[in-house]
Amino acid sequence: MKNFIKALNILLKYEKPNYPFHCEHDILYICISPKNISLEDIKKLDDLQIHADYEEDHFFSYHYGSA
Repeated sequence: MKNFIKALNILLKYEKPNYPFHCEHDILYICISPKNISLEDIKKLDDLQIHADYEEDHFFSYHYGSA
């Protein structure tokens, strides 16, 4: 839980969407574009198991999914 909160605090520096999450097939999707996030923070998020998907323009996590 602590690492998830750390990841959310990083993302809050960049965007504050009204509906930031959805889960599908045990994957948590975070509807924030990685294109606007610094490479340093992308690395931190990756270490916290929140991964950037530049092609689909969002973040995702298998670790924090719905299962």
